[in-house]
Amino acid sequence: MGLVGLCSAVILLSLVALCSAAGSDAPRGVAVGFVFDPKAKCEPLCKHGGVCIRNNTCFCSKGYEGETCQYANCYPKCKNGGTCLRPGKCRCPPAYGGRYCHKVTCEDGCWNGGECNAVNGVAKCICPSSWTGSKCQDAICPQGCRNGGMCVAPGICSCPEGWLGGACHTAVCTKSCLNGGKCISPDKCRCRRPFSGPLCEERKKSH
Repeated sequence: MGLVGLCSAVILLSLVALCSAAGSDAPRGVAVGFVFDPKAKCEPLCKHGGVCIRNNTCFCSKGYEGETCQYANCYPKCKNGGTCLRPGKCRCPPAYGGRYCHKVTCEDGCWNGGECNAVNGVAKCICPSSWTGSKCQDAICPQGCRNGGMCVAPGICSCPEGWLGGACHTAVCTKSCLNGGKCISPDKCRCRRPFSGPLCEERKKSH
């Protein structure tokens, strides 16, 4: 048979797909015979390097499938609703990341020992007991921080000038209150009778 005859003849080919290991997401298969027709036409055309082997029948290159090889394959398959963009590349929905969308991801991460988990499909930081906030960025002071104090670490308040104590509850008077007077706010004394004055230094005269 001449060269032209060989080119126009129907050529028998065989495909071999590797059998995957048990439990794998990889494709399974055995040797399959098919007929390749060099005059075959496929409409629409085969995509992603696929070959038209018979009329409207495509043989897809590795990593693609579908009637026209239009779909990419990802192995392992994209998880949590991810979409396979090209072989081995997934586009992940919000809250998920990783090569196969198998990891829950929180934007900007979780601070202070928080863990990122998916709650009803939404990524959320689960904070340890002493922290709160969307990223576990806010410390918790069970005692509260009074008088304008700020909780800067678990159980620790940063107090404004003029206040001290674990909850910023103790006023500071730069000059001590006299005669049993009590400092009730920065530099302000509450005096006992019969004393008065800024520092309770004056004794009221009796009539």
